[in-house]
Amino acid sequence: MSDRQHTLAKAASLEGTSLHTGEKVTLTLQPAPAGFGIKFRRVDMEDKPFIEASVDKVQKVERSTTIAEGGVIVHTVEHVLSALTGMGIDNAIVEMDANEPPIADGSSLPFVELIKKAGRVEQAELRSVFEVREPMHLESRDGSLLTIVPDKKFRISCTHVGPGGRTTQFYSTEINPETYEKEIAPARTFVFYEDIAPLLEKGLIKGGTLESAVVIRGDSALSKHPMRFDEEFVRHKILDIVGDLTLFGKRIMGHVIAVRPGHGPNTELARKLKKSYEEMRSMVPVPVSIPHGEAVLGINEIMKILPHRYPFLLVDRIVGFEGETKCTGVKNVTINEPFFQGHFPGHPIMPGVLQLEAMAQVASILLLRAPENQGKIGYFMSADNVKWRRPVLPGDILFIETEMLKVKRSIGQAKGRCIVNGQVVSEADLMFSLVNM
Repeated sequence: MSDRQHTLAKAASLEGTSLHTGEKVTLTLQPAPAGFGIKFRRVDMEDKPFIEASVDKVQKVERSTTIAEGGVIVHTVEHVLSALTGMGIDNAIVEMDANEPPIADGSSLPFVELIKKAGRVEQAELRSVFEVREPMHLESRDGSLLTIVPDKKFRISCTHVGPGGRTTQFYSTEINPETYEKEIAPARTFVFYEDIAPLLEKGLIKGGTLESAVVIRGDSALSKHPMRFDEEFVRHKILDIVGDLTLFGKRIMGHVIAVRPGHGPNTELARKLKKSYEEMRSMVPVPVSIPHGEAVLGINEIMKILPHRYPFLLVDRIVGFEGETKCTGVKNVTINEPFFQGHFPGHPIMPGVLQLEAMAQVASILLLRAPENQGKIGYFMSADNVKWRRPVLPGDILFIETEMLKVKRSIGQAKGRCIVNGQVVSEADLMFSLVNM
């Protein structure tokens, strides 16, 4: 999948009946600018208010996911959000003239077809991606287990277990537009026959029919159409997970492992991901804005990538990635640095050549993270257009920004600059070679 943001090429509409309210509704997908995210718009209300698709807005998670802000409510957001994320749409407005999207056939395939009808457009800005660095685990009283572990793709492995072990199914897949459209989007929602009466008593599923859901009665599946997959139920559970995790607000690089998932646990995982992201951001000093594609590498992770050690490891933390070409690191400069003993006594200044080395180390991380480059080392070949603009002193926090311009075989060309308090203190064009140690 491209690392650039995408929106819709034009507007496209779909009419139908809502599952729980039973109301007639017209849903229109509209393009949105880069960085906008996904927002719902209630065009049937005065002032046509927006509500952000955010886990902070989640109000209810009974049989579907409901978001609300003030008097603005949108029920059953998971199917349309799943389709947008699954098909690679980052920015969109979901306009509705009622409080719930149409249920259609109970899957997200009608929304996928609507997205294809509107068309996808790549935008200039890079996607904001959260790379899972440490496992997270959730366990609910109802038996739901959700774990997310590091992965270079977005994957979901799910086990669905019905009452008494009925309809137990497992499925695992990477989530990208190709696999989503073919393997996940067609899977329809389902309900157990014994749950229908209680749901109706609660005022739910007023728009439900055998056209819009599969009813499981005993060991039989009742539907007006044949089953679409042998594992259709668990595939629909994956569809719901994708939609609910969209409420986190960022693309995910990680592997979700789910057992007995539901909207409650799904949205709780989205909330935990957001908290982890916010904690990560709070660890970053204020002077610069962190680029899109945030991910943090601590010193232990850096030492797994770079072979450098004391006193020549000149980056303490990686605070941001933009796609595969940009990286930002941090070096905390203290009076305890060994070079201050001789550079210079009574007037400590960080040597400019070490600032160059710090740029090269941060740039090398971009290449050395690739599996085929692990175990290699970056050797300096040249530094051109070098400029030192002001001294770097003890107590400064050095932000090291690098951009990979070109990679050919084992040779990398990059731009680097060091920043203190928002001001550029040094910059250079770098060339280095990756060789086996």
